[in-house]
Amino acid sequence: MTTLKRPELVCPAGTPASLRIAVDAGADSVYCGFQNATNARNFPGLNFTSDEMAESIVYAHQHGTKVSIALNTFPSAGKFPLWADAVDLAHKYGADAIIVADMGVARYAQKTHPGLRLHLSVQAGAPSVESIRYYCEEFGVRRVVLPRILTIPEIESLKKEIPCEIECFIFGNHGLMAEGRCSLTNYATGLSTNMDGVCSPANFVSYEEDDKHNLSTKLNNFTIDCFSCGQNPGYPTICKGRYTVGHKSDAYYAFEEPVSLNLASLLPSLIAAGVDAFKIEGRQRSKAYIQNVVSSWRGAIDAVMEGDVVNMDHLLSLTEGHKQTQGAYETKRWR
Repeated sequence: MTTLKRPELVCPAGTPASLRIAVDAGADSVYCGFQNATNARNFPGLNFTSDEMAESIVYAHQHGTKVSIALNTFPSAGKFPLWADAVDLAHKYGADAIIVADMGVARYAQKTHPGLRLHLSVQAGAPSVESIRYYCEEFGVRRVVLPRILTIPEIESLKKEIPCEIECFIFGNHGLMAEGRCSLTNYATGLSTNMDGVCSPANFVSYEEDDKHNLSTKLNNFTIDCFSCGQNPGYPTICKGRYTVGHKSDAYYAFEEPVSLNLASLLPSLIAAGVDAFKIEGRQRSKAYIQNVVSSWRGAIDAVMEGDVVNMDHLLSLTEGHKQTQGAYETKRWR
């Protein structure tokens, strides 16, 4: 009888306080970023100063938890020193890995700090055996975070042919766009998710209420959605907005409805497929969210490893639009 490998639970930490909560709630590993454009969640009030990163890594290691630093954006011309400095700091502070998307950043880390473990970010958009092998052979990548476009049979087949670990998202943002290729927020604001680390920057977000208490949400004066009195508006991202398209008179979700990924029922199949690590999305989420979600998934993975059935429907209240999906993992009918 084959003994299944226990997967690593990789959890988000948007702030030092969230990192401590994730560690205490049972995370095997946490991922976080510096307060600059080197990471794809570059929002005001989030992320870590250099001193906070150093202190947080010490705290995590004292509790047996690993830390990966997300350097998962793409430097533009003349700005590479910011990413190089972040790599140097990650090595200096003893981070267990850095999560990279850009080949230049990967090469710098490999040449400058050959002992520093590299994980390939989902932002790199590497879903094939050939692309993953390239990153492993050229840059020494030890783990790849797979794009959310593969079925479980595809993941199982891929795992047998690549020379590195694989990590899959199991809960949180569904990831509508081809990973690392979203330009919608750049069109509306001039700032890029993949180069500046910001999707729908807060300083471009505004809300307008009419005399009937209907609420319009806007991004840099582009109206993204409108909610009637009593409805709960979500954070205004273009891909989750409602629009009138073509000759249709009613606004609808032209890209995707607000929905979150939840793969609880697929955990046994993912473990059997050889997934090495399960990743929770949500560095921008609250401390209460981190506590609830991380502790729930800690219990779920432990239960599956003991052969028990898990039910994670209680997390439905924490999903976008109170809706959840298995995305492409079980089927590709959504395409």
